[in-house]
Amino acid sequence: MSEIYSVGIIGGGVSGVVSALQLAEHNIDSILFEQENSVVNGPPFCHLHAGGNLYPDISYEQCKLLMKQSIEMARLFPQSIDERPTFISIPKTEKYEVDKIEQRLNLLVDYYQTLIDEDPENAILGDPKDYYKTYNNDDLQFLATQPTVKHPKTADEWMTNAIKLIDYTKLKTPIILVQEYGWNLFRLGAQAQLALNKTEYCNLKTNTDVLSITDVRDQNLGYNWKIQTKDNTYKVNYLVNSCGFKTGKFDESLHLTTERLIEFKAAYVSKWQPIPGLIPELIFHGERGTPHGMVQLTPYCDDYYQIHGMTNDITLFENGLVQSKDNKSQPEFNEGITKKLNHGWDNDDIKTRTENAIDSVVKFVPSFESASVGGPPLFGAQQIPGDDPNLRVGEVSFPCKSYARSEIVKASSALTVANQIINRMLEESVVSKIDTSLQQKTLLDAVSKNDIDELARELAVQRGYPEALSRLVIEKY
Repeated sequence: MSEIYSVGIIGGGVSGVVSALQLAEHNIDSILFEQENSVVNGPPFCHLHAGGNLYPDISYEQCKLLMKQSIEMARLFPQSIDERPTFISIPKTEKYEVDKIEQRLNLLVDYYQTLIDEDPENAILGDPKDYYKTYNNDDLQFLATQPTVKHPKTADEWMTNAIKLIDYTKLKTPIILVQEYGWNLFRLGAQAQLALNKTEYCNLKTNTDVLSITDVRDQNLGYNWKIQTKDNTYKVNYLVNSCGFKTGKFDESLHLTTERLIEFKAAYVSKWQPIPGLIPELIFHGERGTPHGMVQLTPYCDDYYQIHGMTNDITLFENGLVQSKDNKSQPEFNEGITKKLNHGWDNDDIKTRTENAIDSVVKFVPSFESASVGGPPLFGAQQIPGDDPNLRVGEVSFPCKSYARSEIVKASSALTVANQIINRMLEESVVSKIDTSLQQKTLLDAVSKNDIDELARELAVQRGYPEALSRLVIEKY
């Protein structure tokens, strides 16, 4: 490996590792710095937003982009995708209307067909005509009388299992089942780390804090940036800032100012009684930040469930969304949130917030009252470029020559960012001409399922979570 790296990437989250992998696929060398002892430690994700149906307030254009990007990422990391559907509902107390969600779904069906017409391998969500199915009150009453199916295959079987548990009299009809799948962060992290460790084109430096960056672009040294860690100085030609919510820290050190929000959020791990058959992910829509914010129940193996509740006493936090100010690029959380990020949670806080999360589910799934705390919360902070807290699609910006700032909001944008960075490097003649039209993933394909299983399990346990969270509900072979 050359003493001068073509690319230096700061941050080994989803964006950082996908950028490093894409560079390596094109034989472009990089050095990747991650402060933790493994990659993909950022804010939790559990859902492949192939249509954005968790967000009734975002635009159709954002939904289309989420679908396209989600399909691209699912094709890169198939061993991290849990192929179970999502139950979408609106409580009778809420303002949202089912017909508006249906209208958007119909547009998404057409768009999904367009993506398949462009490339048949994009058909990872099944046949477009099966992308979603609606159920009226009579349908639900009938399905509630049908036998439970341990391993459901059809939409009706999934709905049968779910509706037996749900008080659907509280919900507007029709209710929707949509092919938005689960997404396992431990498995994605494991596959990415194994692939990066195999390639000679990436020097992965875990347990490594970047202390400072020096701009030497005007000194004609044969490289543009110096990256300082505790033990070494590294020379790179192109700099990628993929530090997530800490992105502004390095912008400030380079005297760059930009407007951004950062948000701290958490999801909660619960353990429930065994139930006779698998259920889909359950979504009960509600207005974010109100006492009736969206409730999301995500099933995992061995009777573990992850819960989001978009209220200030569950997933959201008072003062958890903060904005850059005073011409500074890095917003700052208060002392309580900073303590959680740096030192973890108090046991009482874990218990209280997990029980609040469980109670939010019980409103719609009465038997969930038997659930208990199943482990520590999955938590983290994300950046949101600009000043719109409802933005769900962020990509990349180029504040100056030889510098890229990753601004992803959702993990699905990572491949888009990586390809945009490579294209910019070509424009700036940092690398020679390469064929960017190829969807290469030889590094990821070379990683075996058994190796992913083993490392994903290790990552979950090392981080204090049940190993069951590292497995897929619908296992792939």
